Amino acid sequence: MIEGKRRHHNLQVWQLGMSVVEEVYALTRNFPNFETYGLCSQMQRSAVSIPSNIAEGAARSGTKEFLHFLSIARGSLCELETQLMISQRLGYLSNELTILKTVNELFAKLNALIAALKEKV
Repeated sequence: MIEGKRRHHNLQVWQLGMSVVEEVYALTRNFPNFETYGLCSQMQRSAVSIPSNIAEGAARSGTKEFLHFLSIARGSLCELETQLMISQRLGYLSNELTILKTVNELFAKLNALIAALKEKV
């Protein structure tokens, strides 16, 4: 592990993104075996992409680059939201998903951060 605290560790969007990853991995453990390399894998990759892109963007040198990676993270979040809804429709997940609340909170925080950074550019 990299020593010292990095800039992205302090960002609420990164912290929420990490929570989403944990929740997705916990949820997909109960998926049917035939989804291991299908929907399950895709959801895990979408979830991991969120905090990963936030971290990469925060490590870049400029605000425009950070905005670019935040936009990718937001896209991955929307992709994950769709996959969660598909999972509900297929009966893999209940309709009472608490993760959707976290997804909505993260979406709002990402939008707010993007808007604030756009004012600086």
